[in-house]
Amino acid sequence: MEASGGGSLLERRSSVRRSQSMVSEEGRGTPADEDLGGGGTLKIGAVLDKDSAAPKSRLAKDTGEHGGGGPSEMELMKEKFAKLLLGEDMSGSGKGVPSALAVSNAITNLAASVFGEQRKLEPMAPDRKGRWKKEVGWLLSVADHIVEFVAKKQVLDNGVEMEVMGTQQRRDLQANIPALRKIDTMLLDYLDNFKDRNEFWYVKRDSCSDSDEQRSDEKWWIPIVKVPPGGLSPASRGWLQHQKELVNQVLKAAMAINANCLMEMAIPESYLESLPKNGRASLGDALYRIITDVEFDPDVFLSTVDLTSEHKILDLKDRIEASVIIWNRKVHNKDGKSAWGSAVSQEKREQFEERAQTLLLIIKHRYPGIPQSTLDIAKIQENRDVGFAILESYSRVLESLAFNVMSRIEDVLNADDHAREKAKKEAPPAPAMANDAAEHHHQQAGEVDAPCKMTGSPNGRTLLDFMDDWNGDADRPSPTAPEPAAQEDGRLMKLPNIMTNLKQTYMDNLFGAHRSPPGRH
Repeated sequence: MEASGGGSLLERRSSVRRSQSMVSEEGRGTPADEDLGGGGTLKIGAVLDKDSAAPKSRLAKDTGEHGGGGPSEMELMKEKFAKLLLGEDMSGSGKGVPSALAVSNAITNLAASVFGEQRKLEPMAPDRKGRWKKEVGWLLSVADHIVEFVAKKQVLDNGVEMEVMGTQQRRDLQANIPALRKIDTMLLDYLDNFKDRNEFWYVKRDSCSDSDEQRSDEKWWIPIVKVPPGGLSPASRGWLQHQKELVNQVLKAAMAINANCLMEMAIPESYLESLPKNGRASLGDALYRIITDVEFDPDVFLSTVDLTSEHKILDLKDRIEASVIIWNRKVHNKDGKSAWGSAVSQEKREQFEERAQTLLLIIKHRYPGIPQSTLDIAKIQENRDVGFAILESYSRVLESLAFNVMSRIEDVLNADDHAREKAKKEAPPAPAMANDAAEHHHQQAGEVDAPCKMTGSPNGRTLLDFMDDWNGDADRPSPTAPEPAAQEDGRLMKLPNIMTNLKQTYMDNLFGAHRSPPGRH
């Protein structure tokens, strides 16, 4: 009985608890499990929102009005500029890079992530293009607040005109930022022009044999270009040549802005301390002897050095830049390493500096895709001017994009040249009988037209002319003989030997059978 009484008591208590829980759930209107996110227990790192009973993670980003569609544009901009203010040091201890270098690195990294996948001549993906335009606009907005003081006129309420100091955007930024934005738009438009071009296509390197390999191993990550067996059509090839010229003009403009910006940057003291004591030590005896010769020719200088690899080109550029700075400092008496009684005069140093500057300009235009030199890297790292950092990095990434587009166009043109040469080699030779018939036809035509071709008109020669030719009057100059050309310095230039296809004339056919062999005369 006691056991049965205890069991009935427990049953009544459990029924009362179930009824109480049902009443409390009906009062709140939502199940208890749904209030706790469906699991009945709160997760670590989650807090209850005041406006909602559902838990909300502190580690999740605030999506604002976008719901669960990812971070908003405002959040992305806040994150990017927060990293710039921290100087890429997330610890907040102040050990980050300067603001100028942080902006330069941000533009460089953005271009690498957006344009790094542009390996074909095709329009950019809409998402990548939209990201580039949006985020590069954020970074360039910093230049809008880099100002300088200028004199402006202000008219007061009483009509008095006063001159006050106002602010405007710095002149170099005001001139170059719009130009770079225009170059950016033009490059993206040039890529969009390849949308409907289907005369060439790309294949993976694994699907091609070694005989079809047309590029060196330095471009192993780029797909191989394929063209039709007979090559591109003349219209398509001409269009590609035109696009290459357009991109080349854009490339030169970006290179000019970048070179001018780097020239305006101050040379770091750390780089000056690493320079040798004179230009001979920087260039070497052989190169110094050529560059200081009386008869200096830049093309001869570049032909004597080894420029077969990118590393050798960069090494030569570093040496020439170091010698230019050494000679420049000695001309302006800023170099304390020079000894007294130097054998090289100031005029000679200025001449050597101009020659070295010419060599640097030729190397820059002949090899636009080489990496930055030691001097350029030192200037970028030690630069503290945010305006220069924006101009240099933006022009550099556009220059790299233009060079890559030109390289892709050249790949297509090279593949077209290879296809044309291969088609010529595989073309069957013409039949021998057809060639003989054509040759006989041309020979007969030459025999009939020979008297006419001698004077340029059918009735241009008289009997006296024939008699003069028969008598062997060779002293009279031919009316169609070319005159010696004159060179620019006034000297006569000897004409090259011109080989022509000699044909028998009418007189030779007429009297050739009655002439004696030349050995009997």
